[in-house]
Parts: sequence; structure tokens; C-alpha cells
Amino acid sequence: MPAQATLNHAAQVLAGITSDLRADTALRFYFDSHRYLSPAERRQISQALFSYFRWLEWLEAKAAPQRRLEQAIELQARFNADAKAVKAETLAARAVPAWLWEELDFTGAADPAATRAAYLRQLQREPTLWLRARPGRSGELAHALAGCIPSDKVPDALAYTGPLDLYRTEPFQSGAFEIQDLASQLVGHAAAPVAGETWWDACAGEGGKLLHLADLMRNRGLVWASDRHSGRLDTLKRRAARAKLFNYRAALWDGGPRLPTKTRFDGILVDAPCSGVGTWQRNPQARWTTTLADVAELKTAQLTLLNQVAGSLKPAGRLIYAVCTLTRSETSAVADLFGAAHPELEPWPLPIAADGAADPSRVVLWPHEFGANGMFIAGWKRKV
Repeated sequence: MPAQATLNHAAQVLAGITSDLRADTALRFYFDSHRYLSPAERRQISQALFSYFRWLEWLEAKAAPQRRLEQAIELQARFNADAKAVKAETLAARAVPAWLWEELDFTGAADPAATRAAYLRQLQREPTLWLRARPGRSGELAHALAGCIPSDKVPDALAYTGPLDLYRTEPFQSGAFEIQDLASQLVGHAAAPVAGETWWDACAGEGGKLLHLADLMRNRGLVWASDRHSGRLDTLKRRAARAKLFNYRAALWDGGPRLPTKTRFDGILVDAPCSGVGTWQRNPQARWTTTLADVAELKTAQLTLLNQVAGSLKPAGRLIYAVCTLTRSETSAVADLFGAAHPELEPWPLPIAADGAADPSRVVLWPHEFGANGMFIAGWKRKV
């Protein structure tokens, strides 16, 4: 049984969640004001909170918060011991919102029912914590941290299973690694930037993918970073300084027709705002706050962003579209509409596409296949 203190802490975090304050943010604020909690205690509280949202539809609605959290922890433990004890049909009806099945199906899979079951069961598992070591230094990092398992799919990626507060470790402080999901790392490898090129990360946020692009370019060439929020670019600046990566420039951009630079690029990455369905294993609260209306609105925003940046490609320049969602409206539908509107572009086979893929210019990363976030990636190349 979980310690009562864990339940009490998690209940306090629950009480602080509002429509404007997500669970992960509320948790971060809570830990900031309770610095005495050990890394192990923080993990227990986090696991209790996220289990609550994974198993929300199984909990007694009228029970006290501590009791509901306790039920969620018990359900998670049973599932971890035997994932098939919960039927896939039950998960389809209770672990995700009903609207998802309007946007998601597995008819293209060899065994659609088994694939859907594998996807749903992956959503109920606790997520893997992925690290991105600096190029060629994963072995050194694994030795320094312990509890690291190398990925067999992505260079320099490590699954971390140890007990440390990674942010306080010397390797993190010295810039030896970033905490970055495996799917996000694959976006960088899909872009495949080359040293000396000029790239634009149009929706850079706090810079996780930009730092990877800069690393893959060996700190040579230039990466432009733009975002609508100055605070995110400030965080990018601190992260880049820690990693000793300086081949970038940052500029505010609201996604409108007035671009942050007149530069023409060898490559552009549009890691667009999306519904985040691909992150539902890691951020289970979002299952119950995201709507079909959000999907429709974001589809329009994604197309607008792609259309705004397309003219900034050099001849033979590559455009990479990435979203951490799996809805048809935001993935294949956006790619179809954008491609049809831009005859000056042609599909570009992504380096990470599987051999023999029907369309190597588009890749879907499923959580149950990679043990990571779900992601859609598409590529185009400007005709010469």
C-alpha cells in the first residue's frame, strides 16, 4: 500500500490543478515549494498523480481524493503485473475519450485488433525516461550515471532507470546530455542536417530539437530559432550555453506573414503546435482536456505555419513537418493538403523510414513500437 504521506502530497497537487494549470505544471510548482522532498518521494508522488489520470474512469467519483489516488496506484500495480488482465475493449472504452476513434484507426496494420490493443496497453504503462547523450558519448554517459540502457534504434539515446535527480548530476550540469524523448530525437535524425548548412527551427520552444540539430551539425553552420514566447527562447539560451552550442540565432515570430529573417535555408523544421495525442502515456491528464474541436483548430494553424515558411527554402532545401500527435486531421490530412498546394515541392524520403515503406516521405512513430511518444514526421524537398 502507498504511504499516506504520498497520497496526501498527491492530493494537494490534484487540488491545485485548474483549467489553466495542467497536472505536470502543477506538479512542478508543488515541488518548487516543497524542496525538502527527496528524489524518491518526488517519483512516488508523480507516479501516483499520473496513475490517477490513466485510470480516472475506473475510480470512485465520490470517494476522497486520497482514496481515489490509492485506487489508481493499486490498478497501476495490477496492470504492471499483468497487462492483459485488462481487456483491450475495456481500455478502448475507458482509457481514452470516445472521440479518439473518429481520428485514429489501425486498418492499415496486418492485425488491426492486436495493434490497437498494443497501443492502448502502452498508454497505461509508466513512460520511459529517455536521455540524449552528446554525439558519440553515450558509453561515457552510461558509465557516469549507471542505470542506462542504450537504444537499439537511435544513436546516442539511453533509457534511464536509475534513482538520481538527473538535473543535479555533474554530467547534466556540464552539458553531457539532455532529457529528450526518443521520438523527439528521431525528428532530428529525420531532418539529417549537415555541418555547414543553414537551418530554421520555426517553432523552437525551449530548444530541445534545435540543440539536437546543432549537435548533429557539429556546432558548424547556423540554426535559426523562432518562437512566439520570449520566455521559451530565454530557456533555450541557457540550455545552449550549458551544452556549449553557439551556432544559432534566436528571434521572436508569431507565425504570421512577417518572417523573422529573409534568409533562405537548406532545411526548415516545423515542429508545430498540436493536440499532443502522442504524449498521452507521459501526460495522461491531456486525454480528458483535449477535444475534437482542438484538433480541428490546430490543423488550420499547422497548415498556416507550413505555408508561411515554404518560401524560405533554397533550391533542393528540405522541409520537415513534425507533430507529437496521431490524429488523421493533423498528420496525413495536413501533409496531403500542404503537398497539393505546393507543386514546387516534392516528397523527400526520410532517412529514418523503414526499408520498403510505401511512402518513405512520411513516418508514424507509434508508442507501442518505440516505447516513446507518438509522432508523425513528413518531409519535402524544393525542386531545383
